[in-house]
Amino acid sequence: MSRRGFSWPRFVALVVKEFIQMRRDRLTFAMIISIPIMQLVLFGYAINTDPKLLPTAIVSGDNSLFTRSLIVSLQNSGYFKIIHQFATDAEAEELISSGDVQFVLRIPENFSRDLLRGDRPTILVEADATDPAATSNAVGTLNQLAYTALNHDLKGPLASLAGGPPPFEMIIHKRYNPEGINQFNIVPGLMGVVLTMTMIIFTALAVTRETERGTMETLLAMPVRPFEVMLGKVIPYIFVGYLQVALIYAASRYLFGVPVEGNLGLLSLVLILFIAANLCVGFTFSTIARNQLQAIQMSFFFFLPSLLLSGFMFPFRGMPEWAQYIGEALPLTHILRIVRGIMLKGNGITEIANDTMAIAAFLFVVTIIALKRYRQTMD
Repeated sequence: MSRRGFSWPRFVALVVKEFIQMRRDRLTFAMIISIPIMQLVLFGYAINTDPKLLPTAIVSGDNSLFTRSLIVSLQNSGYFKIIHQFATDAEAEELISSGDVQFVLRIPENFSRDLLRGDRPTILVEADATDPAATSNAVGTLNQLAYTALNHDLKGPLASLAGGPPPFEMIIHKRYNPEGINQFNIVPGLMGVVLTMTMIIFTALAVTRETERGTMETLLAMPVRPFEVMLGKVIPYIFVGYLQVALIYAASRYLFGVPVEGNLGLLSLVLILFIAANLCVGFTFSTIARNQLQAIQMSFFFFLPSLLLSGFMFPFRGMPEWAQYIGEALPLTHILRIVRGIMLKGNGITEIANDTMAIAAFLFVVTIIALKRYRQTMD
C-alpha cells in the first residue's frame, strides 16, 4: 500500500493512539481537568480588587458621642474592621509597621469640644500604602464619611454644623508609598515570584532529566544518603537564586527607584530559607514525575495558586477567608510581606519573625516529604 497522499485510516489511527496515550498518562490528564477548574474557582471566587473589612486601629483621646458615631460609621461602610479600638500610639505604630492593620485613625483629645465650637478638628488617618490597590477605595470612603458620619448627631442646636463643609477634617497620610507608585509594590515582589517560578522548575527538571537519561541509576547505586543527594542538588541553585535576586534588586534600585529602608543582610538571610523551600518543592516533584513534561506541569500547578493567592497580583485582604488560609500556607505570601516590609518599611527581625517562621515550617515539611519520596524510589 502506497504511503503517498493523505490516508484517513492512518490519520484516525494516530488520533486514537494519542487519546490512548493521553488516558494512560494520568498526571497529564489530571492537569487537563484540574487547571481550568482551579482557574475558574480562583478568578470567580477568590479574586477581589475591592477589599473590604480592612483591619483598623483607633487611637483616641476622646470618648464622646461623636467619636462613637464616627467609629460606627466606619464599620457600617464595610471597608473597615476595628480590631483595636483603644490602641496607644506605640501599639498603633507597631501594628501598622508589621502589617497587622491597614489603617490607624488618630482622634485628638479635644475632638468633641472643638467640634461643638465649630473649629473643624482634624483626624489623622494613617494608611499602609505599600499596596495602593488595597487602600484606594477605602480612602475614597473616608473622604465621604467626613460629610455623613455625624449627620444624625448634628440636629437641634447643632444643626448649623451640618449642610455646609464637613464638621471635621480628615487628613490621610499614606505611609511607605505616599505617591501610590505601583512599581514600589510590584518590583520588590518580583523577587519572590521569579524565585518561585525558576527554582521549582530548575530542581524538578534537573533530577527528572537524570532519570530520563539513565544517570540517576548510577547515582542511586552510589553510597550516598537521600539527604546528601538533595543537598547536592539544591545548594548550587541557591547561588543561582542569589544571582537572580541581585539582578532584580539592581533593577528595582537603579531603574525604578524603589527605596530600600531596611537591612539587606537580613533580607539575604531570609531569602536562603525561601529559595531552599522552593528548591525542595521542585525536588519533591521530581520524585513523582516520570518525565520532564510532568515536572513542568506540576511546577505550573504549584506556581499558579501561589501567584494568585499571595497578594502579588490582587490585594490579599480582598480574598475570602478560605482563600486567605490557602495563601498563608504558601511561602510566596510570606516572602512578599518580608521583602516589601524590609525595603519599604525598614522592618527588622521582630516585624518579620512570624512570616520567617512560616517559611521555615514550610521548608521543614517539604524536606521531610522529599526525603520520604526519594527513599521510595531507591527501593
